[in-house]
Amino acid sequence: MVSDNISSFESYLHNLGYSKHAIHTGPLIRRESVYKNDLIENRKQLFNALFHFSRKLEIQYTCAKIRKKECPDVITMTARLSKAIAEILHTNESFWNSYDRVVIYYDNGQIELTKILTSVFNTLYTHIEFRKVKPVDYKLFQVADLICTLELLSEKLQAGNLSVSEIEFFDNARAFRKNYLKHIQKKHL
Repeated sequence: MVSDNISSFESYLHNLGYSKHAIHTGPLIRRESVYKNDLIENRKQLFNALFHFSRKLEIQYTCAKIRKKECPDVITMTARLSKAIAEILHTNESFWNSYDRVVIYYDNGQIELTKILTSVFNTLYTHIEFRKVKPVDYKLFQVADLICTLELLSEKLQAGNLSVSEIEFFDNARAFRKNYLKHIQKKHL
C-alpha cells in the first residue's frame, strides 16, 4: 500500500535528519543548493532512499523528450513539447481512458510547462483534474522528479555528456545503468 511505503520513507528521512524535506534529485546528484555542503555518502543515502521507495511502488511512467538546444526559441520548444506529450497520450489512450478521473499534480514551477500540460490534457480529455502541490507534501511528485532526472541522465549518457559530478555520484556509467536505470525503466508504460 502506498501510504505504508510513504510512512516508512518519511520515517527513514526523519532518521537521516531530513524531516519535511522534498528531495530534488538533480541538485542532490550535482551537490547544489541545499546539498552543497553534504558529503557524497549522505547524498547517496538520500538518493537511495528515494530510489528504493520508488522501486516499491506500483507505478508506471512515460517521458516526453525534446532537445532544448534544437529549439531556437520558446515557441518552437513549446510546440515540440506539446506535440510530444500529445503523441504519448494518443499512443496510450486506452490507459488514460481506463480511469474515471485523471489527477495531475504539478507545482507550477515552470509557467510554460503549466500552460502546455493544461492545454494538452484538457484538449484531449474531459476527466482531468489539476492540483497544485508543494513537493514536500507529495512523495510521488518527488518520484516523478527522480524518474525525469534518471531519464535525462540516460540521454546524457548516450550522448557521452555525463558530468564529472554525475559520474562520481554513480561511481561509473555501467553502475548507473545496472543499479538504477535498468530498474526504474521496468516501470516504463
